[in-house]
Amino acid sequence: MITALEVPLDLSQPPTITQQSPKDYIVDPRENIVIQCEAKGKPPPSFSWTRNGTHFDIDKDARVTMKPNSGTLVINIMNGGKAEAYEGVYQCTARNERGAAISNNIIIRPSRSPLWTKEKPEPKQVQEGDSLVLHCRPPIGLPPPIIFWMDNSFQRLPQSERVSQGLNGDLYFSNVRPEDTREDYICYARFNHTQTIQQKQPISVKVFSTRSVTERRPNLLTPVGSTSTKVELRGNTLLLECIAGGVPTPVIRWIKEGGELPANRTFFENFKKTLKIIDVSEADAGNYKCVARNVLGSIHHTITVTVKAAPYWITAPRNLVLSPGEDGTLICRANGNPKPNINWLANGVTIAIAPVDPSRKVDGDTIIFSDVQERSSAVYQCNASNEYGYLLANAFVNVLAESPRILTLPNTLYQVIANHPALLDCSYFGSPKPEIKWFKGVKGNNLHGDEYVFHDNGTLEIPVAQKDSTGTYTCIASNKLGKEENEVQLEVKDPTMIIKQPEYKIIQRSGQVYFECTIKHDSTLLPTVTWLKDNSELPDDERLIVGKENLTILNVTDKDDGTYTCVANTSLDSVSASAVLTVVAHPNPPFDLELTGHLERSIQLSWIPGDDNNSPITDFLIEYEDVMHEPGVWHYQTEVPGTQTTAQLKLSPHVNYSFRVIAVNEIGRSQPSEPSEQYLTKAANPDENPSGIQGIGSEPDNLVITWEPLNGFQSNGPGLQYKVSWRQKDADDEWTSVIVANVSKYIVSGTPTFVPYEIKVQSLNDLGYAPEPSEVIGHSGEDLPMVAPNNVQVHVINSTLAKVHWDPVPLKTVRGHLQGYRIYYWKVQSLSQRSRRHVEKKILTFNGNRTHGMLPGLEPYSSYRLNVRVVNGKGEGPASPDKIFKTPEGVPSAPSFLKITDPMLDSLTLEWGLPTYPNGILTAYILKFQPINSTHELGPLVEIRIPANETSLILRNLNYSTRYKFYFYAQTSVGSGNQITEEAVTIMDEVRPVYPRIRNVSAAAAETYANISWEYEGPDHVNFYVEYGVAGSKEDWKKDIVNGSRSFFVLKGLTPGTAYKVRVGAEGLSDFMSSEDVFETGPAMASRQVDIATQGWFIGLMCAVALLILILLIVCFIRRNKGGKYPVKEKEDAHADPEIQPMKEDDGTFGEYSDAEDHKPLKKGSRTPSDRTVKKEDSDDSLVDYGEGVNGQFNEDGSFIGQYSGFSDTFSSLGHLDMLHRSLMVHRARIESYSRKQLITGPQHSECVCNWMIHCPRLNMQH
Repeated sequence: MITALEVPLDLSQPPTITQQSPKDYIVDPRENIVIQCEAKGKPPPSFSWTRNGTHFDIDKDARVTMKPNSGTLVINIMNGGKAEAYEGVYQCTARNERGAAISNNIIIRPSRSPLWTKEKPEPKQVQEGDSLVLHCRPPIGLPPPIIFWMDNSFQRLPQSERVSQGLNGDLYFSNVRPEDTREDYICYARFNHTQTIQQKQPISVKVFSTRSVTERRPNLLTPVGSTSTKVELRGNTLLLECIAGGVPTPVIRWIKEGGELPANRTFFENFKKTLKIIDVSEADAGNYKCVARNVLGSIHHTITVTVKAAPYWITAPRNLVLSPGEDGTLICRANGNPKPNINWLANGVTIAIAPVDPSRKVDGDTIIFSDVQERSSAVYQCNASNEYGYLLANAFVNVLAESPRILTLPNTLYQVIANHPALLDCSYFGSPKPEIKWFKGVKGNNLHGDEYVFHDNGTLEIPVAQKDSTGTYTCIASNKLGKEENEVQLEVKDPTMIIKQPEYKIIQRSGQVYFECTIKHDSTLLPTVTWLKDNSELPDDERLIVGKENLTILNVTDKDDGTYTCVANTSLDSVSASAVLTVVAHPNPPFDLELTGHLERSIQLSWIPGDDNNSPITDFLIEYEDVMHEPGVWHYQTEVPGTQTTAQLKLSPHVNYSFRVIAVNEIGRSQPSEPSEQYLTKAANPDENPSGIQGIGSEPDNLVITWEPLNGFQSNGPGLQYKVSWRQKDADDEWTSVIVANVSKYIVSGTPTFVPYEIKVQSLNDLGYAPEPSEVIGHSGEDLPMVAPNNVQVHVINSTLAKVHWDPVPLKTVRGHLQGYRIYYWKVQSLSQRSRRHVEKKILTFNGNRTHGMLPGLEPYSSYRLNVRVVNGKGEGPASPDKIFKTPEGVPSAPSFLKITDPMLDSLTLEWGLPTYPNGILTAYILKFQPINSTHELGPLVEIRIPANETSLILRNLNYSTRYKFYFYAQTSVGSGNQITEEAVTIMDEVRPVYPRIRNVSAAAAETYANISWEYEGPDHVNFYVEYGVAGSKEDWKKDIVNGSRSFFVLKGLTPGTAYKVRVGAEGLSDFMSSEDVFETGPAMASRQVDIATQGWFIGLMCAVALLILILLIVCFIRRNKGGKYPVKEKEDAHADPEIQPMKEDDGTFGEYSDAEDHKPLKKGSRTPSDRTVKKEDSDDSLVDYGEGVNGQFNEDGSFIGQYSGFSDTFSSLGHLDMLHRSLMVHRARIESYSRKQLITGPQHSECVCNWMIHCPRLNMQH
């Protein structure tokens, strides 16, 4: 016996209905009627129809045709036919030699959309607060129409808890309001089947408003009474309605007596007035209560629901295939409420009158077959019916004798994903029913066990397929008539996985968002990645860029907000991952601002928030505009939380207010709302008095009273004025008052000097005075202090710091507010150099009633003067007598330079300059030096003590061709100063040191900058750099690049009073750097120093120097034009002076002269250096040597002009000018001697002299 198996169509079988029209078939009367009936069978079945229970002869009606090889009827009514003529109950029969199958009874009805009956509705006139029902009563159509209410403009009427439409189409008003008045309440009926809309005549409603609406308890508008009943069929949707009237509008609540409303099938519609339960079952029967409630009470209505049921299947009959001699059964079981009747038919005829078949027996809902034969084949119908409907099912009995056949195609390939079920088909047929067995592999065992499931249709199920499940499976079907087998293939693939899922994003408008979706898949499967937005295809937008494993959205807008899903598909599986994109933005501005509760000093503002654009509103800012006093200017009023939509605002009198609201969220502020209506408050007395009241005299005999005036907003009314009052404190005087307007200052004249006054300023307007103001204390004008501080004492703490003490002056003599004491102090002279310098007074101010102060930044070993003065708001008092004090010695600064010249095989010559700041009497110089080998290792250190009056030294007994490093510093009795370093190399085989080299690095420092200069020997076009750092510090060297190939550079931004180390290098030349030099910046000045360039003595000095240079240039010019020889030339030719040395070409200084024949150096001339003297053979004379090194500074532009600041001391007399003249004459004599040795005569000699005067690097005459 085979049940529910498809019989192959090449085998004989009774008919089977495969398609038919619905039981209740409503047709469009404007179109042809098509009644479907399709069936299959072998041989192919023939078709016939009945109409209203009798045979329907289609051949007799020209409008009716049957489709070829089909039972489907086509009734042509398009050409004059009427659908109503073909209403009725139709049934189709499909028949062949093995039986007959029948269709359901198909009821054909044309749809109808009738017009409304002509009537003119009566206008409705009601009092405000009454209930109202507008009846629709649409025409009865087929199917029933859909009802809705609109106005003349085809706009749907708004509905709410107060106004809503019932299930019957009527419009219910729980209570009416004046705004309900209108003349175009129109009910529309839409008939979807015919796509027509019918319109009822407009209904007019007029609501009469009353001064006060009386509140009333709820009353039910529908349903009527306290109880009602409702019958619904199983499987349908239950709709229960309850609409109530009352003031205020009642709220509806639903409950089920004795039970709960079904959780997943219950819905509330129409503002909870309708209870909806879908897929109703018998368990939903019972009493349902609706309760309408407002503040005055409640009313309820109980609806008893009964659930009936049209017949539904428990077991429907199934086709039965038997082989001759077999037994079988057909079962037809159905249920319903009431219980349905079961009737059997055979080949469309009631079984009781059908031909007798001895192999069958009917037993209620079962037919039993035994020992069937081929003639037992037939189609049986089971009809289950009750008063609510019927069920009809066809099931055939087909008697066949067939050997097994497998219907699944051989070698079918099945592919599944690992850990998923695998279903291997083995569709079969045979009669008797074959036995199915499965094997794995060519010689595998019969499959069995819990890991396999064998289905009746032959399918083998592997519930959890693994990779080792891959292979060949064999299905064998066998019965007593034979057997057949088939092989299928199974491949188990790795699952597709999303290993990098898109993530939740929050993005602002115009931003860019990037979603990732990285997948892993079986290598034999070809995946495709698709992106969805809100479970639909991505919109066609060029801003959305889909990559291989990502999605990018450019210039994000609000419409991009939503859920984005990455779907990875293969032919076997599909995985997805979603992420939400939230587009946030500034909130939209609030709208509909309304002012209520108008009071003199307050008002209530309400508004409707705009869209928060996915970022909750946190605050509302309220601003106001004073249209009367400051139109167009908005001021902050208050701020309320984002959950509020109203604010109580405080107001001021005599202001024409307008308000606006700004919403704030995490993204920022919205645009301001539209301004509210204006509100003008009444005028009143001022609430406040002016602030910021002061009394300060501008002259010794006046008092200036000032205040911050009130603005128009604070005036509270027109005619704003001020009452200014004053009296002398502690003098028992009466108040003196004046009233002023439009000013914020009043001057009281004729007052005593610096006397306290009580002051008050009161505001008033046309309506009266402000509250009594508070008093403030002011003072009349100040005058200069009368006396100087006494008993000034100086305590010198160290060489740079002193402490000053003084006695305070009596407060009465200050004649003003005591601001402090001011110390004037200045250096008289340096005790070590005994040369006076220009007096530069420095000032330190000590605030308050102080009696002492510290003087920092003093120069050691110097003489100072100071005096002290008292200071008030008017100025300084007289100075105390000058006090003289001296600072002790300190350690000196580094020597101004260290030069190493005349390298020989075993000796070097060292020359140095005095420390820029001796800071005492020099006691000695200390020279330390040590050799450096080729691996830069240092040798033993040698120390030499040199007398303080020496400025040069010849080191002998050195190793030839050896590099030495020198450390050189000066000493006073206090200790050693900063050192300067240099390196030099002794020569080998009388050969000069190899170029290039940088030597003679020197620094001239000021407080915050220093001019670094050096000498260079080597190739042209070299780029230099300067490295520097704090002496003794382990920090890295700082590096500055020198522009061009010049041999000087200005270091800026230095710290005053600090020792620095410096060295010079050349770019591109490895290991090419000068030795280190050490210099110290000048001490910080307590007050700004006087610019020397603006002093009269300096200008006069510069004029004298310029005049002298001009005279020398004229002399050069005259001698050059004469072209003659010097008169001493012949004498000097006869008596050559071996002491005279030739001039170097690079820097204009005089070096050693070598004979061209033997290249041996001449004997060195004798040197007699002494402090502050000019050596005869030295070409490095500088004007700085004649002055105080402290002032030998540079201008901030790095020029050398500052070198001449020392002229104030050096050239303050004609004797000093004579020193300069003698120095120039010495240099001229040396040039003449050199020119005689080189046979330079005439113009060439004069040119040499002139060129030297103009370009002498040490004099810098061009400056």
